[in-house]
Amino acid sequence: MKQVYNPYLPLTEFVPDGEPHLFDGRVYIYGSHDVPGGVKYCEGHYVTWSAPENDLTDWQYEGVIYRRDQDPSNADDKMQLWAPDVTRGPDGRYYIYYCFSFYPEIGVAVSDSPAGPFEFYGHIHYPDGKVLREFMPFDPAVLTDDDGRVYLYYGFAPAAEKEMKFPKLSKEELEKAPEASRATIERLMNTEFGENGMVAELEPDMLTLKETPRPLIPGGHHTEGTGFEGHGFFEASSIRKVGDKYYFVYSSHKSHELCYATSDRPDRGFVYGGTIVSNGDIGLDGRTQPVNTLGNNHGGMVQANGEWYIFYHRQTNGTEYSRQGCAEKIEIRPDGSIAQVEITSCGLNGGPLCGKGEYPAAIACHLTSPTTTSSINYNNPVMKTQTRITEETDNGEHIPFVTAVAGGTVLGYKYFRFEQLSGVTLTVRGSFNGTVTVSTDIEGSASAVSTAVSVNSAAWTKVQLNAPALTGDYPLYLHFSGEGNLDIQTITLG
Repeated sequence: MKQVYNPYLPLTEFVPDGEPHLFDGRVYIYGSHDVPGGVKYCEGHYVTWSAPENDLTDWQYEGVIYRRDQDPSNADDKMQLWAPDVTRGPDGRYYIYYCFSFYPEIGVAVSDSPAGPFEFYGHIHYPDGKVLREFMPFDPAVLTDDDGRVYLYYGFAPAAEKEMKFPKLSKEELEKAPEASRATIERLMNTEFGENGMVAELEPDMLTLKETPRPLIPGGHHTEGTGFEGHGFFEASSIRKVGDKYYFVYSSHKSHELCYATSDRPDRGFVYGGTIVSNGDIGLDGRTQPVNTLGNNHGGMVQANGEWYIFYHRQTNGTEYSRQGCAEKIEIRPDGSIAQVEITSCGLNGGPLCGKGEYPAAIACHLTSPTTTSSINYNNPVMKTQTRITEETDNGEHIPFVTAVAGGTVLGYKYFRFEQLSGVTLTVRGSFNGTVTVSTDIEGSASAVSTAVSVNSAAWTKVQLNAPALTGDYPLYLHFSGEGNLDIQTITLG
């Protein structure tokens, strides 16, 4: 039986900022492209994957669709391609909108196929040819409406007034910065950030602004007294039309959450709706502490085979720079509202995973430990000591695993459908003496069964755990208590 879990692409792939679009019966994912153990955002060229809308377990790699150096503004290949969006234009061709590494410009490339390859087409500009640079062109989204009119959405609006302009550094201070970061720092010093999410209509050529961009929804310091208070626009614009209503999805200044706003018009009148997903489940049922590593978030909605889904991403490798796409089913209620959904391991599977067989430990949707941070630290985004999902290569084989598992670590997997769970086997290495408790709740009390564990092995080895005799649909949590550290490669359910 074929299944799909989160992340929905192979664990070797890192496509965050995923914008899902349905074209001719297939769902295509357009996102940026991180690398494992990356040291900056989006180090790869754009790639895309696609799946039949009636079988979201069957993802197919379409290859590289656009390279960084195809845009004349990046002919030296020194900047990174950040989050894109794609639309099918009124002419039937496919247009990808993108930006580079805080470079205040939105590029456009075009293809005859949603699978690419795309060729450089131009930059968004005013009728007089002047390139759009106002209000921080960043994270573009685009909508071709039913009437053929085309709308561009974008923006980057840090919440704190002090963050509205990057501090000026002296020549000496700039020279102390890592060489790879200097060009970006110089751009930031000369960039005026925006204060809102922006919108503008485009001419049919898909490049020329039909109007001056104007605010769509407020950024953090313009939300007081509005429905957006506490969830002001930060970045990650995404737009969809659902029936006669427009849904604008964005990342709030909290960064880990994707929120939405709705309107009867594509370019004004948006009203705050709520949070759709947080990559730490913050806000879900009143939760204030994350169930996973918090990080930035970006994604969009898609309807496939009659069901709606939200795509988002998670953080791996103890860094902000190695993100993987995940997805959850959502419900758009009759009144148009969307309830926040929990992050799971089963995602697009259409139901719980089979409660028998081997799974990568890295599909954990709950990963907490005493070293887990409870907030995003952009000043120190590489955190190599905390419990985290990572990988290594052995004779060409890519091996994902959870590392730095110690006393106080909790790994959780949602959900499995058990006929009767008889045991759990872990593939581990490291040195650890203590207890592992298998349970169906975060606290480790429901249906809890414990096993004494002693491991001292540099090679991968098997550890057998006792488990509750579960029948039905349940989450599964592993609670670690003791001394030492483990790496965990797989979890096998018997």
